[in-house]
Amino acid sequence: MLRLDPLRLQQALDELQEATRDHEAWFGNLMRSLVCRVEPTTDDLDPDSHQRCRFGRWYHGPGQQFLREQPSFAAIGSEHVRLHGLAANVLCVAAAGAQVHASQYDALVACGTQLRLELETLRHEIETALRDRDAVTGAFGRVEILPALRESCELVRRDVQQACIAFVDLDHFKEVNDGHGHRLGDEVLAGAVQYLTAHLRGYDRVFRYGGDEFLILLPAAHIEVAYRLIERLRSGLAATTLAVDEVGRPLRMTASFGITPLEPDVSAEETIDRADKALLLAKAAGRNRVIRWDPSVTTARLGAEACASGLDGRRSRG
Repeated sequence: MLRLDPLRLQQALDELQEATRDHEAWFGNLMRSLVCRVEPTTDDLDPDSHQRCRFGRWYHGPGQQFLREQPSFAAIGSEHVRLHGLAANVLCVAAAGAQVHASQYDALVACGTQLRLELETLRHEIETALRDRDAVTGAFGRVEILPALRESCELVRRDVQQACIAFVDLDHFKEVNDGHGHRLGDEVLAGAVQYLTAHLRGYDRVFRYGGDEFLILLPAAHIEVAYRLIERLRSGLAATTLAVDEVGRPLRMTASFGITPLEPDVSAEETIDRADKALLLAKAAGRNRVIRWDPSVTTARLGAEACASGLDGRRSRG
């Protein structure tokens, strides 16, 4: 789910809320059948009733494939199957004119309550993902960068794993905005993030740092693994159509990358600064390349490289 863009996440949330309302309506009718001694429908007595109800059709539909990786989604399915089984039992007892035992009723209500809790958990997960995402690109927002890096830094300090980050800047992106407008520029940014996330590992994360700059967190990766992975991303991104312009021409862009490992005695802020310096060198060296942070590269040299390549300040946009 974390790989989805905000529009798809919002659609998933809307569909979940509608399915929840369908389930509540079904459960209300079930209680009405028990209390008012209304003849149950044959659907509620069938072994596959959990698939035939409106909630079940949503749950088992192809549109929810991406949610199946979420633990709460699997729990919802289990409770839903169990609830329909319990419902069929009490409906059969009531239809036969017998008294529904208190334990049967309590089990039914408890299962219904548990299912509602699981649905609430999934709703909360989707809403949290929506809050964390950049609305334009679908990347994680900048506010999430430091907490994520500090968590990874702590794992590095405890010698649990190695990790690296990569700073990314799209080359000459300003020309897209100037030549085609910000709408198409946003499409390019979104396309770049979609490519990056699709070709990273499942636990890597892409954050939008600002403008056309992104930061990639690579857990469980030493610097050589990170370099090979980012180099593949750089090469693949350059060959990928990120958007189509007004006359149908494909828009492709290269990107420059600066990478550095997380180290036990280095703060998250300093780690970002190191990756930023490596990125500046990549831009100064001609763009469309991956540069590792090198402690021997001084600030003075960085400034000289920047002046020589026409980069002003920390680095130019694009």
